[in-house]
Amino acid sequence: MPPVTSCPVRSAEEVNEQIRGLWLRTGGRLSAEQRSEYALLVTEWADAMRAELRRAVVEAA
Repeated sequence: MPPVTSCPVRSAEEVNEQIRGLWLRTGGRLSAEQRSEYALLVTEWADAMRAELRRAVVEAA
């Protein structure tokens, strides 16, 4: 079985920019489809933040 590889994680800053762009494009009102996209982006942002914090802790140690 081939090894499982994960997709590269975007930085929290990159994901946050996409979230901001979504809000700007929609004028602050999200359709059901856009709310789903927003939920995925927020989850990705939180994952990226956790990864960045872990890296910072490891580097500080």
